[in-house]
Amino acid sequence: MPEPVLSVSGLNAYYGSAQALEDVSFEMGAEPVAIVGRNGMGKTTLCNAIMGFAPPQATGSIRFHGAEIIGRQPYRVAGLGIGYVPQGRRLFPSLSVDEHLRMIRGRSEDVGRRWTPAAIYELFPRLAERRRNGGAQLSGGEQQMLAIGRALLTNPKLLIMDEPSEGLAPAIVENLIDVFRTLAQEGLGLLLIEQNLGVATALAQRQLVMVAGQIFTETTADILSSDPEAQRRYLGVEPLAER
Repeated sequence: MPEPVLSVSGLNAYYGSAQALEDVSFEMGAEPVAIVGRNGMGKTTLCNAIMGFAPPQATGSIRFHGAEIIGRQPYRVAGLGIGYVPQGRRLFPSLSVDEHLRMIRGRSEDVGRRWTPAAIYELFPRLAERRRNGGAQLSGGEQQMLAIGRALLTNPKLLIMDEPSEGLAPAIVENLIDVFRTLAQEGLGLLLIEQNLGVATALAQRQLVMVAGQIFTETTADILSSDPEAQRRYLGVEPLAER
């Protein structure tokens, strides 16, 4: 069997004395994987633990292509080949689109690397039109495109995206789904953290359901999409078929 791209085993994380993640374990290869769940279930904490952000109190194992990364500094995790699109985008309001992209250097070991500012503008033509506009002057969809482009410029092997569809118009979301599918077809590993079941099931067949800081169950997009009771129980939403 091929070595997993990402392997999380027995991961526990704490904010002070409050436990946010409890014995989280899963593996993924190059195929897209979605982690779904209601707000407050620990999804963003999982992203932070993988990337080396808060919380600092984390135990267990996180391996990326076999290398242990738990406890490493975020820049070292990124240097190994994990890109991150955080919830809320976290752009610099005063920097232009072009300045955001020019400030990110690709990993030094990459020769003929896939992602350059020119390639990002080709992927997102709207950003090319807005290249001189500051981060605060962009629409929500444009900001998300820029956040994705910034992450891609590190030329990652795995891209983690935390709630990328949050607050975006349906047409923009559909465009992003097409982009994510293209990235997956190119062989980029995708770990999608989503509360929007439509986005999660459109992109990934593997669905990991997170409840109270644990991976409660693993299912498929087909099964979850056709199970109204599971959608209500795990996500607290009206079933897809009833919308």
